[in-house]
Amino acid sequence: MTPTPRICSTPRSKRSAVLNLSLYARHLAPLLREKTPDDDPIDLSSVELSHYRLSKTKQQDLRLVKEGATGLSPAGALGTGRPRTKEEIWLSALIVRLNELFVTDGLTDSDLINYARTIADKVLENAHVMNQVANNSPEQVMLGDFPGAVDDAVIDANERHQNQMMQYLNNREIQAGFQRVVLEILKAMNLAAGE
Repeated sequence: MTPTPRICSTPRSKRSAVLNLSLYARHLAPLLREKTPDDDPIDLSSVELSHYRLSKTKQQDLRLVKEGATGLSPAGALGTGRPRTKEEIWLSALIVRLNELFVTDGLTDSDLINYARTIADKVLENAHVMNQVANNSPEQVMLGDFPGAVDDAVIDANERHQNQMMQYLNNREIQAGFQRVVLEILKAMNLAAGE
């Protein structure tokens, strides 16, 4: 009896299998869509509205000034605003593009930016891909290894975040230490914002 060969399942081969399945499903999905028959559209030109009803649901007296309350204070000195920096303009445009791409229910602008930065940092670790980014046009980069590197970065970042989350939730010492690190980061950010 000969032993059956074992297939080595490393995290990289799992990622490749998931990516291959994703590519297969992405190309298969358009082929599975049913097409609607080209029926005549419904003609509503002869339809007339003969009856309608309005009903009062609630009536309320709006007091715009409360007794003893003061109104809004007027705006301060004119021209005290500052112009937006190039980075702020770039981040605003980036947020608009991310909002168009992702369903952003429950996601803040910071969530979107931090996720994009996390993936970009993971791609930065790939020297081969960064060499392609530095030496080619965006169209050429998209034809190279870059799309696969971004896919790998998304999967890898998820695995690492899951690992860190489980360590954090399962260990009180890690929780206390990580909370202290986050506090120090926030304090440093407050100091930098105050300068």
